[in-house]
Amino acid sequence: MNPAPSDTPRHLFALLSRKAQQRQTPFGAETAVPVIHIGTATCGIAAGALATKATFEKVLAERHVAARIHEVGCIGHCYAEPLVVIENPGFPPICYQKVTPGIARMLVKSYLEKGDPLLIHSLGAMVADEQIASVVDTPRFNREDRLVMEKCGKIDPGDIYDYIGRGGYRGWLKALEMTSAEIISEVDHAGLRGRGGAGYLASKKWVLAKACGNGEGTVICNADEGDPGAYMDRTLLESNPHQILEGIAICALATGAKAAIVYIRAEYPRAVTMVTTAIAQAKQCGLLGKNILGTTTELKIDIFQGSGAFVCGEETALIQSIQGKRGMPRHRPPYPAHKGLWGKATVINNVKTLAAVPWIIEHGAKCFKAKGTPNSPGTAIFSVVGDVAYPGLIEIPTGVKLKNLIFDICGGIPNKKRFKAVQIGGPSGGCLPERFLDTAIDFDALSEAGAMMGSGGMVVMDEDTCMVDVARFFLGFIRNESCGKCTFCRNGTYQLQQILKRITLGHGRDGDIELLESLSMDIKAGSLCGLGKTAPNPILTSLKYFRDEYEAHIHHKRCPAGMCRELSAFYIDRARCSKGCDACRGSCPVEAIFTSKDNKKNIDQDLCVKCGECLVVCPEGFGAVKKISPGHLAPKRTKPK
Repeated sequence: MNPAPSDTPRHLFALLSRKAQQRQTPFGAETAVPVIHIGTATCGIAAGALATKATFEKVLAERHVAARIHEVGCIGHCYAEPLVVIENPGFPPICYQKVTPGIARMLVKSYLEKGDPLLIHSLGAMVADEQIASVVDTPRFNREDRLVMEKCGKIDPGDIYDYIGRGGYRGWLKALEMTSAEIISEVDHAGLRGRGGAGYLASKKWVLAKACGNGEGTVICNADEGDPGAYMDRTLLESNPHQILEGIAICALATGAKAAIVYIRAEYPRAVTMVTTAIAQAKQCGLLGKNILGTTTELKIDIFQGSGAFVCGEETALIQSIQGKRGMPRHRPPYPAHKGLWGKATVINNVKTLAAVPWIIEHGAKCFKAKGTPNSPGTAIFSVVGDVAYPGLIEIPTGVKLKNLIFDICGGIPNKKRFKAVQIGGPSGGCLPERFLDTAIDFDALSEAGAMMGSGGMVVMDEDTCMVDVARFFLGFIRNESCGKCTFCRNGTYQLQQILKRITLGHGRDGDIELLESLSMDIKAGSLCGLGKTAPNPILTSLKYFRDEYEAHIHHKRCPAGMCRELSAFYIDRARCSKGCDACRGSCPVEAIFTSKDNKKNIDQDLCVKCGECLVVCPEGFGAVKKISPGHLAPKRTKPK
């Protein structure tokens, strides 16, 4: 039982809040000096944010300009990193994109010293026809509804007082004054569904764990994010680790657990560092550990670094991994909430699920249900990658249509190409064609369309994508990540990959399509865990919606998209070839390109290895190098001996 409500927790938390106000200037507040917010999450660092930060520090010191540099996490516009938001007194917050050290130097001289904001370098100038000054006016923010990501890119993830100063840990404070039954009831009324893939109601797990835990249970935050192109969990852990800790603490209080584990893959070193720092700071502030905020509540949170096995995202395999065994799923029941880690009741929730809990407790279930759809309330976070103009992290209310997300928020398909398909739900998700763009993004609607919400990975593909090759790629990933426990998954995915590989090489046979379908259904029926049961989804959905591409590969030895190397060929349109240009010839690794007597280039098809370098380097104004399918239609020219 929780201690009787008293003024002690609120009094101690008020002291923390007062200290936060004294130490920090929250994002968007009036400041006496300019504040330079620099995104230093993994995406920012990879794009050169540390060099940009060092330049700002150097130039500010050299020119004696008073300003404060504030490191923050990822704001979601990953395509535009390094991102810098400058709050200059008298101006709205301005977000600058792709800030190199040279641009950083100019911003100090022109903006901070002379008042010229150089809007040509702002994010708004890049993504809109008109100049957009304020960061909140950029297309992403005025079309999103940020609930979980609200503080990402605005706080220093390494400073707990920055989080508290922006309203952090208020949900935890409120939960300490509630009974466990009241907490679970609030989460249940909110209709919070797991954001890790299955969409199972979080409250049902909590109820079972509470009944079976006897105060000895464990809460596990599943941050074993392994989907290709997915980085939502990593970004949340790097940009706002305290919100995840707050959600874990509320879950532990509701279920009676006194121990919790954050399971992070070791390939996320910055996330590990940030969570480790956050745990230490929360404990120092009395928000974790024993006698939390003067109550009898206690909670110890540890970190476990996984070795990167995709299958360990499955609950029972994750538990096996923590217990020092090979990560392999086991039969259920018993479910982890009844008998999990070390045989005790265990609640396992995804990062995004737990990050939503503090908001629900602070604002109430009614406010949460007001967002999204009735059966899938709240918001959903997606990492949108592939053939879109503005890839990155998106948080939208569930129910938004696919076309709004892809075209309105992410800018549509670049280079004036046509949309072809979107793959949703990770490697085991489904590929949906253009006619499904009006589908609402929620658990039920996507499932009916043949895809699934999954953990939030979304890959957009344009007209140049070969759907047979896409299925081959994802089956290769799934086959490599299979734990090997089930014969159907271990051997079946290998056979599927081999058939697809053969088809893309031009060796498809009559009956291959029927064999793919039959084997896929056997794997779905005979596999133990979700990885095996959903492994054939890329094949089944691509066969359902793009069957003509399989037939073209098998029966006509042709790749309609021109992407399968063995079914394509390169040739030079001599009418467009410029005399004296040696760009293509210089790039050819096998010297298959030669100059004819009229001083124009030709490709020897017998020597060509179809690497495509000639197509890449051919000057844009000429466009002489062409790629066609099938290969045997290319002009047959042989290099003179």
